[in-house]
Amino acid sequence: MTVVKSRLPSHLFCRSLAFGAAHPYSDHSKEPLTWNKLLDLLKKCNSPKSFKQIHSHMIINSIEAQNFLLAKLVDLKDISYALLLFSKIPEPNNFAYNVMIRGLANTWHKFSLALEFYYQMKFSGQKPNKFTYPFLLISCANVQSLDQGRMAHSLIFKTGLDSDDHVSHSLITMYSRCGELGKARMVFDEIAERDLVSWNSMISGYSKMGFAGDAVRLFRKMRLAGFEPNDITLVSVLGACGDLGDLSLGRWVEVFMEENKIELTSYLGNSLIDMYGKCGDLDSARRVFSKMRKKDVVTWNSMITGYAQNGSSDQAIMLFRDMRAAGAEPTKITLIGVLSACASIGALDVGKWVDEYASEKGLKYDIYVGTGLIDMYAKSGSLDHALRIFADMPDKNVVTWNAMISALAVHGRAWEAISLFKRMVEGAEVCPNEITFVGVLSACVHAGLVDEGHQWFNLMEPAFAVTPTIEHYSCMVDLLARAGRLHEAWEFIKRMPEKPDAVTLGALLSACRNRGNPEVGERVMQLLLEIEPSNSGNYIISSKIYSNSKNWDDSARMRGLMRERGVNKTPGCSWVEIEDKVHEFHAGEGLRLQSQTFYQVVNLLNEEMKMEGYIPNFDIS
Repeated sequence: MTVVKSRLPSHLFCRSLAFGAAHPYSDHSKEPLTWNKLLDLLKKCNSPKSFKQIHSHMIINSIEAQNFLLAKLVDLKDISYALLLFSKIPEPNNFAYNVMIRGLANTWHKFSLALEFYYQMKFSGQKPNKFTYPFLLISCANVQSLDQGRMAHSLIFKTGLDSDDHVSHSLITMYSRCGELGKARMVFDEIAERDLVSWNSMISGYSKMGFAGDAVRLFRKMRLAGFEPNDITLVSVLGACGDLGDLSLGRWVEVFMEENKIELTSYLGNSLIDMYGKCGDLDSARRVFSKMRKKDVVTWNSMITGYAQNGSSDQAIMLFRDMRAAGAEPTKITLIGVLSACASIGALDVGKWVDEYASEKGLKYDIYVGTGLIDMYAKSGSLDHALRIFADMPDKNVVTWNAMISALAVHGRAWEAISLFKRMVEGAEVCPNEITFVGVLSACVHAGLVDEGHQWFNLMEPAFAVTPTIEHYSCMVDLLARAGRLHEAWEFIKRMPEKPDAVTLGALLSACRNRGNPEVGERVMQLLLEIEPSNSGNYIISSKIYSNSKNWDDSARMRGLMRERGVNKTPGCSWVEIEDKVHEFHAGEGLRLQSQTFYQVVNLLNEEMKMEGYIPNFDIS
């Protein structure tokens, strides 16, 4: 690596620093600034501007202390000036290189430069030591350079530094982030006397790389070994609890914090909210959220995402409004969560605001925000908007293609969905995944394309190396059921790799009712009542199947069984957006706003539906 040398002469370099800035330390004193005085001033210095003023006086008075200056600059995080100062050192020593490697390793987007400094250090004849390797390994971890990390490990072993605690901890982090959890565990197991940092490094590695079960098991071993967790441990454990859905351990962490008077920092609070959200305990998540005195954007995002992912879309949108009122700046994570909530309940006005905001901030064509917008517009009935955003997106990943294919499928434009799928695999050369084929098969379901559905289902594994899952079998069952091929649908259920879910069986049961097929219906019914004994719809449809075939005794038996088990019919639920606010109401209770305008609109829609040929079904079942 070649470090660029400044061509600015030292006297001009000094003038460029001091020009226009009165020095606060020497103007009022006639005493010369000695080395000791300047050193004392440097220790008290807390800003790059003050540092440069002191540095200018050091140059004027020919006081050399490059290494000390470098260390202070790195502490002040003025890496650009540190690089310039380093270029002025004729022969940098071991300490100077270590300071620069440390500063670059702790600066975002400078990790690769830290590696370059390491190689320059070696080429200059300086020997890396125990102060070099921890930061070199962290840089390897951040750029996921496993090969360079392995070479460093080899040199560490040869020089006997593998017994140093800091070096071992950094090796664990490097191997973990590079996906070599086995190697990381080997380093951890070879540590003779582990401290809390050793345990934290390995637990964090497991948690961050998705090995939540291993993280929790190692945490329990740590406790048995007599170590008390600190905030770093708890953040990692909470992340693992969220991934596992281990609400019991997550709650234990919060109680442990309270009993040991551990401060509810931003990191811990956000981790608790995220954990409770992933475990579906939104009340506890909101309680922690309310307790936090200082809410950063991550705090807001965690709570909004928790609501959106747990079906409380209206709460997510309300909290998003509170976030804006509090002056917090939404990030792309915020927008993705809010768009998901808008898509769930069709909050088109809020979705449009997000679209406008994303355009202003240059986020509209971020892959994830753009995909969220496609999904929101499609599910809110604005398919043309979704198609326009998809067409304008410069970069698309498989999730983007999947969102557009599914949108076309849901809107009944099956051939367009299939055509887009062909463009994806042939023109864009994007490999389809399981979700892609759910979209393609759903398109076939909505359009009744039985032969097309069979064709794509049969090509999944041999042509695209995608093994059909229960979702794909469910689509085929639904497709065959809607086409009246009930026996064939039942055979598909028997071939499923897993037990069919309630959605699959429910679709087939409804088809049996519509087609008047009690033979297949009874088989499906038995499975459904085992899976969902509290679902009122299963009993009602079963009763209707029997009554349609004049089997009044069994029809009455199903109604009686429903009463005996205390199963009540769940009322239908809808949302309506009025004046930028989303309102929820259930069948039979009316709209709380008692708006005459609303009812007039509903009546008008009913009339328009009838004009289009819709015939309402007044069947009580």
